[in-house]
Amino acid sequence: MSTPQLSVVIPVYNEEQGLQALFDRLYPALDKLGIGYEVVFVNDGSRDRSAAILREQFQKRPDVTRVVLFNGNFGQHMAIMAGFEQCRGQRIVTLDADLQNPPEDTGLLLAKMDEGHDYVGSIRRQRNDSWWRHVASRAMNGLREKITRIKMTDQGCMFRAYDRNIIDAINSCKEVSTFIPALAYSFARNPAEVVVGHEERAAGESKYSMYSLIRLNFDLMTSFSLVPLQMFSMLGMLISVFSGLFFIFLVVRRLIIGPEAEGLFTLFALMFFMIGIALFGIGLLGEYIGRIYQQVRHRPRYLIEAVLEQQENEKPKRARKPKAATEPATDLFADGDE
Repeated sequence: MSTPQLSVVIPVYNEEQGLQALFDRLYPALDKLGIGYEVVFVNDGSRDRSAAILREQFQKRPDVTRVVLFNGNFGQHMAIMAGFEQCRGQRIVTLDADLQNPPEDTGLLLAKMDEGHDYVGSIRRQRNDSWWRHVASRAMNGLREKITRIKMTDQGCMFRAYDRNIIDAINSCKEVSTFIPALAYSFARNPAEVVVGHEERAAGESKYSMYSLIRLNFDLMTSFSLVPLQMFSMLGMLISVFSGLFFIFLVVRRLIIGPEAEGLFTLFALMFFMIGIALFGIGLLGEYIGRIYQQVRHRPRYLIEAVLEQQENEKPKRARKPKAATEPATDLFADGDE
């Protein structure tokens, strides 16, 4: 089987309502590029008919379609990591299945790579998200850039292109939790960004809640920087200095003015403030320790149930066995739908 020039990796989670629309636009857009390509779908433990629809699409276009089936939900980034390990193209593009980023703009990313860039991010031209997501995204982007020194104008857009060397470097990493765009940026020699379209979601609902976005950015900052711990250490030193000065002020005040009952409430307020800071610091330290704990257990980051692909000189009859680090493959074609 010849090596394709382009691999498109698409994580899928509960997208049955919009998958057919994705197929109808994706394959014609890639055909127009005039290059060899493959599409790698990764079903991230969908609870609807997404896996069955992907299997049907594989049977229709086995020459350019590969399907990775997880046996559980491991998250978008783990699904993309699995796609990276399975894809064979010299250039790899990641695309969400919700059609908010038009597949027709894939050529824009590849054209930018032709200029000598090994990693191309994207900036959404006109975001069609709710106002709170837009404001939250801008705030998180600014905070993340100051802490990690990773410059990504639009970190929430996963429509990105990677050179094979970048993908090989990412595959060599064994981190349990990571943020792929930032990881790729740290490996890139000559990164760039292009402006792409952004449409309203074709069907279904966003899988990212406000809490998920906060968790994602918290993971990003603790994965790529020790600045949060260093900032908290400096804050602790400043509080200690000001606490000492305030103690001296209270002693002098008592000697000059005398005791005041109202001062008790001031001390309570300061005590609660410092207790709150201490609890926050304990939580921050626990986040780092928790990441170490997850890493040292050496559990697999995800488990692959099966990989559907066309074997060279064979018809697509059975699913290929996954790698040894994952669970044995099952014969999906014998069991019927999920």
